Amino acid sequence: MHRRETPMSAALDGVPAKVGWIYDRRFLDHDPGPSHLDLPERLGVIVGSLQRAGLLDAMDALPFRPATADQLSLVHDPAYVDLVRMMCDEGFTFIGSRDTCLGPRSYDVAALASGGVLAACEAVLAGRVQRAFCAVRPPGHHAEADQALGFCLFNHVAIAAEHLVRVGGISRVAIVDFDVHHGNGTQHLFESRRDVLYVSLHERPGSLEFPGSGSATETGSGDGAGYTLNVPLERGCGDTGYRQALERQVLPALDWYRPGFILLSAGFDALMWDRVAHLSLEPKSYRWLTQALVLAAERHAGGRLVSVLEGGYHLPDLGLAAVEHVRALLGY
Repeated sequence: MHRRETPMSAALDGVPAKVGWIYDRRFLDHDPGPSHLDLPERLGVIVGSLQRAGLLDAMDALPFRPATADQLSLVHDPAYVDLVRMMCDEGFTFIGSRDTCLGPRSYDVAALASGGVLAACEAVLAGRVQRAFCAVRPPGHHAEADQALGFCLFNHVAIAAEHLVRVGGISRVAIVDFDVHHGNGTQHLFESRRDVLYVSLHERPGSLEFPGSGSATETGSGDGAGYTLNVPLERGCGDTGYRQALERQVLPALDWYRPGFILLSAGFDALMWDRVAHLSLEPKSYRWLTQALVLAAERHAGGRLVSVLEGGYHLPDLGLAAVEHVRALLGY
């Protein structure tokens, strides 16, 4: 029997890939306040760590612009898009829930983040880069079609997936979400469809109160039945449990689906010291995890993969985890 190639059985070829880089200092202008978890400093830590590791110069900075209201409305209700803009203009300090904060620039920053992810996808489709890492904020995977939630205003990964299907001509897009929290918004946007496979590794509902979704029994509905895969993990789960979940569930699902493009909701909040959850990954865990997903993209999608920052709040380890992630994207 042919043995599937994985990072546990074979290494990448050692030739650095051409990887795009999405970042803008304007992402720091969304400021939810000094006591909030989604501090602007998160991006400063990531950029500084990548710079010290010599990885920024190894990536290609991609030009991008804010997503238009029409692009945001690929997955969000137009009235909701208008509401976010209006509430920022009118000086509201939160939307939906008190932990989803707003400032005068929050709409512009979130639209810029979505635009950056769209530009990364276009660059990969055009062959200008093989893969891309989008260091954007605020995060996106909790945002529903008509509701802000969990720090998220616009669902960047979902907007990108819809763009790839409608504009990019990709008939099968896979989203792999390894943020410690279930991506409720992304799942709900695609759970009745089969042109987008949603796969999520997260701490199990009940162990984490938020968002309360993501049980293994949630597998899609209607035409999308069987095209949602939730892999809930128990408290304390570390490398061994993640490797088992990857080998037994995530990679077989990707091999079955054979996506033409892979998007990652890259959360780094499953780290042992991150206080938002109870899982036990180390920064180095994100290298083999990313390598496995890069190899899946090589097998099925011509290597086409775009990674989008979601959570990750323990600043001392966040930068180290991002370095391991980008090393794997580069093929080091």
